[in-house]
Amino acid sequence: MKKICPLCQNSAGLLYEENQRYFTCKVCHGIFVDETDLPDAQSEKERYELHDDNTEDAGYRKFVSPITANIEKDFSKEAKGLDFGAGTSQIITKVMQEKAYDISPYDPYFHPNKELLEKKYDYIASCEVIEHFYRPAKEFALLKSMLKENAKLYLMTDIYDERVEFSSWYYKNDPTHVFFYTKKTFEWIEKKFGFSNLFIEKRLIILSN
Repeated sequence: MKKICPLCQNSAGLLYEENQRYFTCKVCHGIFVDETDLPDAQSEKERYELHDDNTEDAGYRKFVSPITANIEKDFSKEAKGLDFGAGTSQIITKVMQEKAYDISPYDPYFHPNKELLEKKYDYIASCEVIEHFYRPAKEFALLKSMLKENAKLYLMTDIYDERVEFSSWYYKNDPTHVFFYTKKTFEWIEKKFGFSNLFIEKRLIILSN
């Protein structure tokens, strides 16, 4: 059984099958859910609404700190930022706005201001979002198009280590997690979309324009 990878458009083979079927691509090394097993929009939104995202919780703030701390280190308060896939909580927006940073939240379900997608930014943050991309090629092209020269894209996701047995990997158990990335996938993205630099540290990925 073969499928076309939604990131690089190459042929991918079946990796694992349980509640959903997962395919792995030998070109970009991404792993994706069969399009026929993708959740519908209503199911996806309901799943997100179950998240207990208290923006005052110190643990939650610490979780997103790899992104927020690096934005603070790399950019001034005057720089223009976008919180892409901000979710119900807008945690990154709230943390950075408390520090007087100029950042706006966008989310297709909870903050669907599409005008924000027509602007250019000094930095874009996307925390625990890219694993939800049904069409990652389209989404990464959009993100790249919104970055100014010398801008940075800050991402967080759990990166799959190909030495780990996929069947026991916890991150796949969320049915809205439909595209998974390896280190090699981000190297492919860096080259394909013309980023100048890639930095990876644990869950944090920084792509420089």
